[in-house]
Amino acid sequence: MTRSRIALLVSVSLVLFLTGCATTPPRDQDNVCNIFRENPRWYDHARASERRWKTPIAVQMAFVQQESSFRARARPERNRILGIIPGRRPSSARGYAQAQDPAWSDYQAATGNRRARRSNMADALDFIGWYNDVSHRRLGLAKNDAYNLYLAYHEGHTGYQRGNWRNNRQLQSIARRVDNLALTYQRQLNACESDFHCRRWYQFWPFCR
Repeated sequence: MTRSRIALLVSVSLVLFLTGCATTPPRDQDNVCNIFRENPRWYDHARASERRWKTPIAVQMAFVQQESSFRARARPERNRILGIIPGRRPSSARGYAQAQDPAWSDYQAATGNRRARRSNMADALDFIGWYNDVSHRRLGLAKNDAYNLYLAYHEGHTGYQRGNWRNNRQLQSIARRVDNLALTYQRQLNACESDFHCRRWYQFWPFCR
């Protein structure tokens, strides 16, 4: 086989590999069952985070939908200078969970997961679980209280304690949407979650419930 042909095969393989690694947002984001059918590994990641941090899967997924619409490399829009020239982004938020640099650094230090990436769903869901665990311990918020957990997530723990959100009707409306979406996801998950158990050849009942 000639070098040129080998180089072509390597190039094609690389393109296919990168294409396969790319994850497009789910088509039906209103139904968590369909989201997991498109991306079954996401269920595994959400379940692992739930087991570790006790935030329900439905709450985790509602946070991700609100924050990034399931886009791995989501970032806030840049501010516009004179309405035309792209300026700085309003925050360092990025990835599925839209985690900002300080919170992400705290998460990495607390968990020892220095290789965690915000564009990786497993890491993003683990971050959400960790952050809500801190909210539970510092603020006394229940881990199924998506409304208040989201306010603390958006405002930070100190901001939540100060009550910065009390006069922010837009933020309260968003938090209610997250809460309602979490409730919807939970109802849907109640009907379909068994579909995602024991689906791999090495998983078998009762060890994978």
